[in-house]
Amino acid sequence: MIQDFKGKTAVLTGAGSGFGLECARIGAKLGMNLVLVDVQQDALDKATAEIEATGAKVLSRKVDVSSNEQMEALAADVEKTFGAPHFVFNNAGVGSGGLIWENSVKDWEWVLGVNLWGVVHGVRLFTPMMLAAAKKDPAWRGHIVNTASMAGLLTPPNMGIYNVSKHAVVSLTETLYQDLKLVSDQVSASVLCPYFVPTGISQSHRNRPAGLADEKATQSQLIGQAMSDKAVSSGKITAAQVAQLVFDAITADQFYIFSHPRALGNVRARMEGIVNITNPADPFHERPEIGVALRAALRQT
Repeated sequence: MIQDFKGKTAVLTGAGSGFGLECARIGAKLGMNLVLVDVQQDALDKATAEIEATGAKVLSRKVDVSSNEQMEALAADVEKTFGAPHFVFNNAGVGSGGLIWENSVKDWEWVLGVNLWGVVHGVRLFTPMMLAAAKKDPAWRGHIVNTASMAGLLTPPNMGIYNVSKHAVVSLTETLYQDLKLVSDQVSASVLCPYFVPTGISQSHRNRPAGLADEKATQSQLIGQAMSDKAVSSGKITAAQVAQLVFDAITADQFYIFSHPRALGNVRARMEGIVNITNPADPFHERPEIGVALRAALRQT
C-alpha cells in the first residue's frame, strides 16, 4: 500500500483516454511523476500537454504494449528517468465482439496482444525493478494494478475474445498477488474489473492494426459493436470515479476493484453453477428482452 504519493512515479498505459488519463490527472494533483503511454499519438499528445501544464514531471512515450521490444525500451527509459516506478497501471485495452468461431486469427492476435500480452510485459518488466528498489529501502512501497473487466469474471455471449483476454488478466493478477506475498511485504497488486463505464474502449477499432482494418465485419461483430456502444455510452459511473477507486485501493491494499458491485450477483450465480456442477446460467436472466433481441438478430438469414 502507498500512503503518500508525492514524488512517487506512476507508469500508466492507455493514458491517452479513459481510466489511464483520469489516473494521470489524479496523480498530477498528488505530485507524482507520470509516465504516459499510449498507442494513439494525437490522444497521447493532448494528454501530455494537459498533464505537463499542471507542473508535473512527465515522460511521454508512444508504445504498442503488445510489443516486447517497445515495452523493454519503455522500461529502460522509465528506470533511467525516474528509477523504479511505485505505481504501474497496466491498463491499455481493446474491445472486440462477435461469435467466437467467427473471429479471425488476426482478431485473436490483436486483442490478446494488447489485453493480455500488454499486462504480461508490464508485470514481467516492472516487477523485478520494484522488488529491487524495495530490497534496498525498507520504507519503499509499490503497487501494480492490472485492468481486467467484469467480463473477466463472467462469460457474456458474442464477445468471446474479450472474455478470454480478461479472464486471463484476472488469473494473472491473482497469481501475481500471491507470488508477491511470498517474497515481499512492500509490493502488492490489484485487479480492476469495471462494468460499463464511458471510456474509449468501445471505439477500439480506431487503433486496429493495418492487417485487420481491411477485414469485413461479420453480422455478429456488427451487432456486438452496436450493443457495446449503447451499453458503454449509457454508463452512469464515470472514468474519473473509477480512477479514484484505483487510488483508494492502492492506499488500502485492496485487491479487487469494482465499478459496479451490484453486478457481483451475476458472478455469484456463475460461481454457484460451477460448484453445483450445473450448466452455465442464462446470461440474460435479469434482462430477458436483450437476449430475445440478440437471438432474433443472429438467427436472421
